[in-house]
Amino acid sequence: MTAGHSLLARFAALDSATVSDALDARGLPPGQGGLRPMWGTPKVTGFARTIALEPLTGEHGGSHILTDAIAEAGPEDLLVVANGGRTDVSSWGGIVSVGASVRGVRGVVTDGACRDVEQARELGFPVFARARVPVTARGRLRQRSSGEPVSLGGVTVGPGDVVLADEGGVVVVPRERAAEVLEAAERLAEREAAIEAEVRAGVPLPDAMRDARLAGTEATR
Repeated sequence: MTAGHSLLARFAALDSATVSDALDARGLPPGQGGLRPMWGTPKVTGFARTIALEPLTGEHGGSHILTDAIAEAGPEDLLVVANGGRTDVSSWGGIVSVGASVRGVRGVVTDGACRDVEQARELGFPVFARARVPVTARGRLRQRSSGEPVSLGGVTVGPGDVVLADEGGVVVVPRERAAEVLEAAERLAEREAAIEAEVRAGVPLPDAMRDARLAGTEATR
């Protein structure tokens, strides 16, 4: 198992809320909502492979949007598509879901709308987006960049950053801070599990949920 795969496996054992808390405690942008799974309740974690789209003006040139980035992606990647939150035109569709699935890509988070949800569902390919819309990108969008930092709901995502998406939301962890944030999130998860166990065992909620304990500091009852 590669170091990168091990890192992703440990993040995958967490949820977006816990990782968001760890980011928050370190002054990093916390998680965000509004990017919902378009089918079922998938959970996906991967290294960001970034793509930025923009409105098409004038003559269309080059290959179809997304295709080159997908052709270069691999099994540790999660595609992050920046489209400014637009929901009037699709920024992800069925054929690219097939192409990404064949490459072993873990999923896609698009700051915009998607279509062909049924194909993604049949493939088991996770798609997180802001909305569904049947309107094609053809003749409306072009690709501005690939492999450069992009904005996802106001949060900057760099190539190789860790992205975790689940039914609770999406979190972005800068790659250079990933180990630090991961360790903090795992400690938080352990504390929350201990608190939950006490509550289920009958400990009064105010006693179990001491602020100092949630913050990870020592406190006496």
